[in-house]
Amino acid sequence: MMAFKKSGLKWVGALALVTAVAGCDTSKGIGRFFAGSATEAGPDEFGIVPNKPLTLPDDLASLPEPQPGARNRTDLLPEHDAVAALGGQPSRLDSTVVGSGEGPLLAAATRNGTAPEIREVLAKEDAQFREENGPLFLQRLFKVDTYLQDYEDQTLKARQTNELLRRSNIKTPTVSPQSDR
Repeated sequence: MMAFKKSGLKWVGALALVTAVAGCDTSKGIGRFFAGSATEAGPDEFGIVPNKPLTLPDDLASLPEPQPGARNRTDLLPEHDAVAALGGQPSRLDSTVVGSGEGPLLAAATRNGTAPEIREVLAKEDAQFREENGPLFLQRLFKVDTYLQDYEDQTLKARQTNELLRRSNIKTPTVSPQSDR
């Protein structure tokens, strides 16, 4: 009888230990003592924008139907405010109408034709590329970000391209000094 109590006590102790260790999971923010992952500096304090105060409209029937992902009437629009402060027209940020000054640019960009389904084609090709070149087992296990490695061959080397264009006597804008990072 005493041996049974000891083995039962061991099982209860093991179960308590497993339960305690399971509470230490930091993947969902439980047990975290700092914001962000160990490789990040923390949250983006500039990404936090307070809302305008809630107000009750005069006519509740004039409120638009709720749309998933649509803006709230009390949301601040910092991009719109910045455009207005610089003398621009904030309403053009939401417009899909091509302005008269954008016509020549659009004509040059579409001179060889356009593919209306280009977003779907690119999404399909990118999904296939990521499936073929995704992270290896240990990289997935330890949540190693391989994005930059996977797309390195497709990345424009801005400085090298700028030097090549300058050697070909093509005027280019100035380039910021290279950082030591």
